[in-house]
Amino acid sequence: MKDWQRKNYLASVTDRYVNGRMDRRSFLRSAGKLGLSVGALGLGFGMGNGRPFLNLAPSAFAQGSLEPSAEMMKWLADVGKPFAGTTLRLATESTPPSNAIANSLKGYFEEATGITVEIEVLPLEQVLQKLTLDVASGLGTYDLYYIDQSWAASFSQDVFDPREQYEAKPDLAYPDYNMDDFLPALVDGIAKYEDRWVGVPYDIPIFIMQYRKDIYDELGLKAPETMDELLTNSKAITDAKGPELYGTTGQMKSGHYSLECDWTAWLWGHGGQIFDADNNFAGNNEAGLAAMEYWDKLKATMPPGVDGWTWDGQGQSVSQGVAASMLSWGEFFPFFDDPKSGKISGLMEAAIPPKATSLVTPDKTGFGEIPGVGHQGGSSLAVSKYSKSPDAAWVFMQWATSADTQALITVLGGGTGPTRASVYDDPRVLANAKVGAGTTRHLPVVRETIAEYMGSEPDLPEWAEISSDTIPVGLGRYFAGEFDSPKAALDEIAANVSSVLKG
Repeated sequence: MKDWQRKNYLASVTDRYVNGRMDRRSFLRSAGKLGLSVGALGLGFGMGNGRPFLNLAPSAFAQGSLEPSAEMMKWLADVGKPFAGTTLRLATESTPPSNAIANSLKGYFEEATGITVEIEVLPLEQVLQKLTLDVASGLGTYDLYYIDQSWAASFSQDVFDPREQYEAKPDLAYPDYNMDDFLPALVDGIAKYEDRWVGVPYDIPIFIMQYRKDIYDELGLKAPETMDELLTNSKAITDAKGPELYGTTGQMKSGHYSLECDWTAWLWGHGGQIFDADNNFAGNNEAGLAAMEYWDKLKATMPPGVDGWTWDGQGQSVSQGVAASMLSWGEFFPFFDDPKSGKISGLMEAAIPPKATSLVTPDKTGFGEIPGVGHQGGSSLAVSKYSKSPDAAWVFMQWATSADTQALITVLGGGTGPTRASVYDDPRVLANAKVGAGTTRHLPVVRETIAEYMGSEPDLPEWAEISSDTIPVGLGRYFAGEFDSPKAALDEIAANVSSVLKG
């Protein structure tokens, strides 16, 4: 299929699905053939609002010098003069960076440059629809693209490589932009496709361990360092406190991508893999069966409603004092610390994920899978090649993803994980490491998890259907009691995955 045919077909398929003229499974299969993957689909299509809890309220400690630096404002004023009167447009998911910029920061940019910025904050499926229609038409309705990690292949030829922009436009280059400051693991896992950068890392949700320190201290427990310790701790809490309080919790709704996310953590954590080096499904091997046996035991320490929860229900179970721990998205932590959000402000602690019993190396997996207990998601920001004002958009992109702006986003956007190394050590970020809304006290754990324990799902066109339908539907049927053994369930999933791969 030629590129223009791909764009037209993708736009047509997306439009039909969003407007209810195509069922979910047909859409997943059609879009998968065109290179879209789970980040585009599993986190949005037919599955709620996409992202887990985001505490987007300004931090309780957001005071004083929370505005762009004088150096940044001077650069914006100087470089932005030729573009005064320009309007830039961005369609984005509701993420901490986008919300902080839209609600608190873009006024500084507009005042300094004279450039107007229109930001549409939309459900992820609508972002995808907008981008694909823009690419198909080539009209340049949007100047900047919000690109989920698994869209990189699909849109890699439709955006500028930021390294080329920086070198080709020295008169527009922000002197302190420093692309080497972006965390290398995020560049490789989110922003690159083959030898190109598809934007720069913009946002990074990732699994970390989060637990009730008061409960752990009361029962003489310590943060779990191994999978066995997580199970032992969770059972001890459930035995001592249940049914009012359970040891841990999950995001295990049948047919939902969140169930697949949980599965990857236990699978990878027991030396398992989704695909082998020959690109065959391997989740049903010996390690995969061990992971399922472990998960069965762990589920017994979770609240009864876990079968019906995505990440939202999982987070609520902790914030409302129903569960004492979870291995899940670090974005929850600032939400837990907000006294207005639940019953546990100041009671939670963060830790690196429990160590895997063993870990498969990437060279023994298929489709670029990288096993790691710290399951990650993320996005990049890029300048569209169809933009009518690519230079003005490049100025905005540098400002929006600079270390100075990212520090403000981290504080004002609810303590989200930065994608730049220097921001973790920024005094404004460190000053926010206190109990309260938008805390950053969990960020050292996020940083270490990114560097040492991050896991990334495989990258293949069919992954949308496999991860958002085939695997979580099969797992949901297992936990509903439709199979008499984990092996029977995983063997059927393997057969269904093979069928999807064969088209």
